[in-house]
Amino acid sequence: MRKINFLFLAFFLTISQILFAQPANDRAKLEQERKDLQNELRQVQAQYDNIKSQTKQSIGQLSILNKKIGLQEKYISNINNEIKAIDDDIYLSNIEIYRLQKQVDTLKAQYAKTVVYAYKNRSNYDYLNFIFSADNFNDAIRRITYLKSYQAYREKQVGTILQTQELIAKRKQQQVEKKDQKNVALDDQTKQAKELEVQKKEKDVVVAGLKSQEKDLKKQIDAKKKRDIDLKANITRIIQNEIAEAKRADEKRRAEEKRIAEEKRIAEEKSKPTNPVVVTNPTTPTNPDVNKPIAPSKKPDIVTTKPSSVIFNSDADLKLSASFEGNRSRLPWPVDNGFVKIHFGPYSIEGTLLKGDNPGITIGTQVGSSVKAVFEGEVVGVFNMGDGMAVTIKHGKYFTTYSNLSGVSVNKGASVRTGQAIGKAGRDDEDGSGQIDFILMIETKNVNPESWLHR
Repeated sequence: MRKINFLFLAFFLTISQILFAQPANDRAKLEQERKDLQNELRQVQAQYDNIKSQTKQSIGQLSILNKKIGLQEKYISNINNEIKAIDDDIYLSNIEIYRLQKQVDTLKAQYAKTVVYAYKNRSNYDYLNFIFSADNFNDAIRRITYLKSYQAYREKQVGTILQTQELIAKRKQQQVEKKDQKNVALDDQTKQAKELEVQKKEKDVVVAGLKSQEKDLKKQIDAKKKRDIDLKANITRIIQNEIAEAKRADEKRRAEEKRIAEEKRIAEEKSKPTNPVVVTNPTTPTNPDVNKPIAPSKKPDIVTTKPSSVIFNSDADLKLSASFEGNRSRLPWPVDNGFVKIHFGPYSIEGTLLKGDNPGITIGTQVGSSVKAVFEGEVVGVFNMGDGMAVTIKHGKYFTTYSNLSGVSVNKGASVRTGQAIGKAGRDDEDGSGQIDFILMIETKNVNPESWLHR
């Protein structure tokens, strides 16, 4: 029975450690997430500080405020999760303290019984009488061993009681620390909630300003639509040229394969032995098939593997496309400290009836910021859009285009590496801040670049 109680205590202590380790791991993740959110909030605030002094509201201001509000809400949610984790920790700690206290009471009761028994049999005569009353020498040795084990058990009881009491004291101290942590988290929660309200009011001001500028914004969106059409036409022309070149290379490859196969067939025909003419005796029965003319051998079919893409055919393209695909969600941003002003696809401006459709993402940055290739590849297009330059880079069957550049530092046909500077960010006519348009295409199909970039 005593052994069972001791094992139960050991089992309970182990389970308690496991239960407390899990919340600790969860809090570590929450803390890291909070640090990441704080860093991102600082970056977004720095970006907003660069444009908030403008005399009139802009789409860029609205976009970055929406970004700030989204991050602020995530931050508050993180604090709420931390408070919940602390509450769960306190609850589990209360349960453990209660069970440990019950275990101490049980251990004390058991130890009291052993003390009473020892008191009643405290004379040396009783111990000696117990030993010498043994039937034989081996029995006496067993009784001595028993007495030593009994003494050790009593000492272990005391040690277990002290250990459990220390654990209870430790858990109570942790309770005090957790409650202090919760109070700090609650104060931070209140502070961040107030900050969120300020941001929402600031957003309302920007939305109202945009609504008053709806006519001007419509002109800007219409101008962007026209630029997007012109940009798409240029990119399509470049990609179609690449497709035509790929087709010519593919046809050349097929013709070469056909020529090699034909030469091989002719060589095999020449290497075959000629069948001799057999002259038969007219009186001897003949086999009618002996002198039958030899049928010409059938020309072998040339089997070629059709590539999955007219561009995705050469070994270099295969390798580069696979490498590009393998880096999805890990590609670097084309500019440092940039933010998405207009997202990919259909969009609308809050507070107005204005709508648009972005072929890529419009990235806000500082004027003159270095624009970098997001992946290695070949420059297949450098062209002037009238109000800025654009560069298109081929990565196997993938194409990236960087437009609204104030200057370009690469030429068509050049090979570029990941992160290599290809130009400088131009100016946004709307608010005067820096801006580029970044487009990602799989052959002639536009895709959302945000899911490919790492943030």
